[in-house]
Amino acid sequence: MVGTYSEDSIQTLDWEEHIRRRPGMYIGKLGDGKSRDDGIYILIKEVIDNSIDEFAMGFGKNIDIKLDERTMSIRDYGRGIPQGKLVDVVSKMNTGAKYDSKVFQKSVGLNGVGVKAVNALSSSFKVSSYRDGKKKTAEFSGGKLLSETPLVDTNSPNGTLVVFTPDEEVFGKYNYISEFIETMLRNYAYLNTGLSINFNGTRFYSKNGLLDLLQENLNQEPGYPIIHIKDEDFEVAITHGTQYSEEYYSFVNGQNTTQGGTHLSAFREAYVKTIRDFYRKDFDAADIRQSIIAAISIRIIEPIFESQTKTKLGSKDMSPDGVSVRNYIFDFMKKIDDFLHKNSQIADVLQKKILASEKDRKAIAGIQKLARERAKKVSLHNKKLRDCRVHYNSNDDKRYETTIFITEGDSASGSITKSRDVNTQAVFSLRGKPLNSYGMTKKIVYENEEFNLLQAALNIEEGIENIRYRQVVIATDADVDGMHIRLLLITFFLQFFPDLLKQGHLFILQTPLFRVRNKQETIYCYDETAKEEAIKKLKNNPEITRFKGLGEISPDEFKNFIGKEMRLDPVTLAKADHISGLLEFFMGKNTPDRQDFIINNLRIEEEVI
Repeated sequence: MVGTYSEDSIQTLDWEEHIRRRPGMYIGKLGDGKSRDDGIYILIKEVIDNSIDEFAMGFGKNIDIKLDERTMSIRDYGRGIPQGKLVDVVSKMNTGAKYDSKVFQKSVGLNGVGVKAVNALSSSFKVSSYRDGKKKTAEFSGGKLLSETPLVDTNSPNGTLVVFTPDEEVFGKYNYISEFIETMLRNYAYLNTGLSINFNGTRFYSKNGLLDLLQENLNQEPGYPIIHIKDEDFEVAITHGTQYSEEYYSFVNGQNTTQGGTHLSAFREAYVKTIRDFYRKDFDAADIRQSIIAAISIRIIEPIFESQTKTKLGSKDMSPDGVSVRNYIFDFMKKIDDFLHKNSQIADVLQKKILASEKDRKAIAGIQKLARERAKKVSLHNKKLRDCRVHYNSNDDKRYETTIFITEGDSASGSITKSRDVNTQAVFSLRGKPLNSYGMTKKIVYENEEFNLLQAALNIEEGIENIRYRQVVIATDADVDGMHIRLLLITFFLQFFPDLLKQGHLFILQTPLFRVRNKQETIYCYDETAKEEAIKKLKNNPEITRFKGLGEISPDEFKNFIGKEMRLDPVTLAKADHISGLLEFFMGKNTPDRQDFIINNLRIEEEVI
C-alpha cells in the first residue's frame, strides 16, 4: 500500500542522522572488517588524509597511530585545527580550510565531509587540537556533542589527536585486520617520502617512493631492473613480471585510487604510444602491456573524484586552469623514451617480452574464439551458472552486494541455489576436482572446460576490470577433498588472475561444522570449542549433528549462513609472499619437501562422532 504523499512526508534530517541513515553515500559500504574497502578502514583513511595534507604542506614529519581493540588513535604534528572552530570542523558539514587552495594545495579532501562521517559513525569520538601552547578538546557520540573543554595550557607540540571507536549499531560485529591497516600505511609512506608513520610499535618510512613500493610488493623476480622516474607532480615505477595480467598501483595526492581513473587511463594509453614510437612498430596494445607491473602517482590541484571514498579520479585537468591530465602524462612519458635509449639492455629485454606475448596471443587466438562459443552454449544448456540479477559495476551503488559461490557437486550447489538471494548471489557448480594448473600456459584456460566456463562466468577473460561479481566465494566441504578443491582453485587464480586476490575479491565461505540443539534452541558451531560450550549451555542431552558436506545442510538452514551473518575469510597475499615460490612449493613436483612440511606442521584434532 502506498502512503499519502503530503507535507508530513517531508523530513529534514540533522547532519549526523543523515550520515547514519545513509552511510554508503559517505564511506562506500559498511562490512565487518574482512574486506580492505570495508567502512571501518575508510574511517581511518579519512582521519589520516587530514594528517597527510598537513605533512604535504610542510608541517609535521610524524604520525602516531594506535589500535587498541576497536579504538583508533591518530596523532599528527601539523599546525593543529584552529581551536575556535574545532567543533565546527568535525561536526558542521561543508566546513574546512581546504576550500582555500592557498592554505591546502593538492590535498585529497576538498568537500569538508570525511571527518564528519567518522564522527557521526562512531560511538565515541574525541578530537584535541594542540596549538601554540594551548589545548582544546571536544567529545562526541554518534555525531552529537557531549562536552567541550575551554583552552588549557599544554607542553605538547602542535598537532591534532583524533580518537574514535566505530559504532556497533552501524557496523555490527566487526574486527580490524592489522594487515589491511599496515598496507594502507605503507602506501602513505611510499607516497610521502620523509614521513614517518608509527603504528603499534611498527614504523613505516620510505626514502625512494614508488621504487620502494614496487620492490617491496613484487612477489616475483622482475623481468628487468625497475624504471623509476619522477618530477614535481608525477612519479612512475615500471617493470614486467611473468603473470598474464596487468598490475597497477595508482595514486592521486597520496590517495590510493584502487579503481584508477583518468590518470591511469592516460598512463596506459601513453605507455603504449611510447613503446610503439621507440621500437617503430605497431605492436598490439595487449602485447605491450601484458605482465606490466607499474605504480603511478600524480598530484593535482583540487582533484575531482567519482565517489566520496575517492577511489577513482574523475579530473580531466591538472588544475582548474591547467593542462589536461592526459596531455601532461603523454608529455612526461618522453622520459621513458629517453631512458630506453640510454639503457639498451632493458630495451632488448622489453622487446623480447612483447614479442613473446604476441606469439602467445596468436597461438591461442583460435582456441579462445572456440572456447567462448562453447562457454555460451554449455552454460546455457547445462546450467552450470545460476546467475543473479545484479552485477558488479564500479559506477553502480549495488556493486558491493554481488557474490558468486563456486561449489562442487549437485547437492551442495542445490542447497546454495535454493537458499541464495537471487538478486545479488550467483552459483557456479564445478564437476569434480579442477585440474592442477600450476606451470601450464594460458591455453589451459581455454582448452579445459571447467576453467573456460569459470572465467567466462566471472567475465575475466581480458582481466578483472569488468568482473561481474564483487565477491568470488569458494564454497567447498570442510573435508580433505574440499580443501584440495580450494587449493586447486586458488592455484588457478594465482597463476592466471592474481589481481583477484590482490584487489580483495576472493573469499572462503565458512559454514558450521556442528549443530547442537534441543527442543528450545539451536546453536551452530564452527569449531570444537564452540561445540563444547553449546553442549554445556543446552544441557539435557542435546542432539549433536556433524555436517560433513554442504549438501547435508538443508536450504532453510543454509539461509542463515549466506545472509547478513555470512562468514567469509578473505584470501590474501602477505607482503613477503612470492607467488612463484608459493605455487612451486605447494603445487609443484617437490613431493618429499611437501611431505616433510606436513609431518612437521600436522595438528591432529579429535573428532567426536
